[in-house]
Amino acid sequence: MTPKGPTPRPGILDVAPYVGGESALPGMTRVVKLSSNENAFGPSPKAMEAYTLCAPQIHRYPDGGCVSLRRALAETWKLDSDRIVCGAGSDELIVLLARAYLGPGDEALYSEHEFSMYPIATTTAGARAIKVKETNLTADVGLLLAAVTPATKIVFLANPNNPTGTYLPAAEVRRLRDLLPATALLILDAAYAEFVTHPDYTSGAELVEPDGNVVMLRTFSKIYGLGGLRLGWAYCPAAVADVLNRMRGPFNVSSAAQAAGAAALADTTFTAKVRAHVETWREWTGAEARKLGLEVTPGVGNFVLIHFPRAPGGARRPDQGPGAGNAAGSLGLGASAPGRDAAAADAFLKSRGVIARRMERYGIGQALRVTIGREDEMRAFMAALADFVKRG
Repeated sequence: MTPKGPTPRPGILDVAPYVGGESALPGMTRVVKLSSNENAFGPSPKAMEAYTLCAPQIHRYPDGGCVSLRRALAETWKLDSDRIVCGAGSDELIVLLARAYLGPGDEALYSEHEFSMYPIATTTAGARAIKVKETNLTADVGLLLAAVTPATKIVFLANPNNPTGTYLPAAEVRRLRDLLPATALLILDAAYAEFVTHPDYTSGAELVEPDGNVVMLRTFSKIYGLGGLRLGWAYCPAAVADVLNRMRGPFNVSSAAQAAGAAALADTTFTAKVRAHVETWREWTGAEARKLGLEVTPGVGNFVLIHFPRAPGGARRPDQGPGAGNAAGSLGLGASAPGRDAAAADAFLKSRGVIARRMERYGIGQALRVTIGREDEMRAFMAALADFVKRG
């Protein structure tokens, strides 16, 4: 039957809508939510105070240029404030960049298990999203470069990556930039940069030249705990910043978000506390999961990726060839053990009031991504996980 009303552009209805992490469980009064990579401690007290102080002025339009916030970002990270563009989360900036630089006949590359907003933004801009294989659940610069064609206009690289938690060292990112055609925009999504302490890592800000082809994206949703306010920013070449400022909404960042963001940047004591907590409990969680015979992908974000044995006939992990082993087999959780896969683990955890994140949408069906929460939350998760593994 012919539909009535307007018809969207071809390809739009082929997009699978983004689905966030679950937040509630029917019948559960206390839920341990470890599904959305949120800050275990919430926002900085100083950010909350700044947010509250905005209340009497919310009838006023915000500063459309985010001048104070951009100056604070520039001072914090030693950047040029004129080349910073703020948005309603880095999601908005991803969509704007796709709309600005992609169209029918163009291609955007993204790594195999990267953030699902990249193909969504690409497809809705009318371009083709090209998924490029990874090596050991890590973006592979050689494979990305081999996938470049004359139609490639954007290369997305999440570094560190969500959901795997892996990262590319600075030298590899620079190699990608150096060998990428100047006509292709390299978008470095450094949403989790503040959690990384490895000396060979950088967010990529030093690669963003005034007249170059690199954009760095950052967010206030992770270490700063402002996910509910929707606040992100891009550091761009001057021409790209000009394009984004022409395309964004005139008041796309609220006054409260701007004030809270600036206050969060200034509260370095709180940020250091969050980083130290995440590092401690990320390592603890990984070690405890390994003691149970489960495999954990080494990561540097505020989450861990835990792998479970596949159900009979199920797909292997992306980095496992035929006959590859699984550490879970050491405690009786062999690759053909029924009721021991990621779906069964997820159901069991939910029965204990713990919500992790299923990974089917990211092509890692036999894994759960687990956000690092407070100490009591991580102990509750691990107790439930141990009961799942050890049950008869």
